[in-house]
Amino acid sequence: MDTSLFVVCLLVAGLVVVVGFFLSAIKIVPQYQRIVVFRFGSCIGQKGPGIVFLYPFGIDRAITVDLREEVREVPHQTNITKDNASIGIDFLIYWQVVDAVKSVLEVNNFRQAALGIATTTLRAVIGDIALDDVLAQREHINQVLRTKLDETTERWGVKVTAVEIREIVPPREIQEAMTRQMSAERTRRAVVTEALGKREAAVTVAEGEKQAAILSAEGKKQAAILNAEGQRSAQVLVAEGFAVALDKIYDTAKNVDEKTMSLQYLEVLKAVGTSPSTKYIFPLETLKFMEPLAQMAGAAMQSK
Repeated sequence: MDTSLFVVCLLVAGLVVVVGFFLSAIKIVPQYQRIVVFRFGSCIGQKGPGIVFLYPFGIDRAITVDLREEVREVPHQTNITKDNASIGIDFLIYWQVVDAVKSVLEVNNFRQAALGIATTTLRAVIGDIALDDVLAQREHINQVLRTKLDETTERWGVKVTAVEIREIVPPREIQEAMTRQMSAERTRRAVVTEALGKREAAVTVAEGEKQAAILSAEGKKQAAILNAEGQRSAQVLVAEGFAVALDKIYDTAKNVDEKTMSLQYLEVLKAVGTSPSTKYIFPLETLKFMEPLAQMAGAAMQSK
């Protein structure tokens, strides 16, 4: 009985050892990581992602490397420009490991090394640029820093993807001068804006007056045209009426005989002659109207 129990214990212990062996030899590597494997102290390359088998008991040693892009802040640094102005700068570095083996073999701590290189590179770049250019050419400085850092970190298997200057702090006297300049610029813009507003208002008023004058002139012109048209139409109507009247008078006169005309003429003379203080001289042609009357009188005498 004791022998059987001992054998069972040995089997269980052996099973535990085997399971532990396999568990310690199996490593699951995520997609964003790689492991650099050293066997008996020699690098045999990188493995992953997925399930990776490693020899246990210290035969294989694995160093995990993250391949995701990282960002590091470079602390505030005081730098001297080309024209001997002291400015403070802090910036961010974005990098990514592209070769896991180089990042382990070529440098002890690539993160710390990259920060040190960034600091010295920044001093060198700023030392070649005047203060005004530093303040105005931030993007250019970012590009120069990224290029120089990438040239250095490339041998470590690290790619510098971007450099971003966050803040540039010029000396106090420069800040005060910039403040005065900004205030003067705002004042100038306010004056220019006010002048432009007044000019636009004057132009608008003048344009309105011009349009009003044009409309008034157009109205007077149309009124004059309509008045002339009315007068012309009235004169035409009067002339037409007069012509019609003359036509009717002419038609009536054609149907009246000489005797009737003579009688009418005598009636007119009678009415004219009623005024005692008026003297009238009649032309010889007037006597022609008397001939029909004389003939009528002669005929009457003969009939008696």
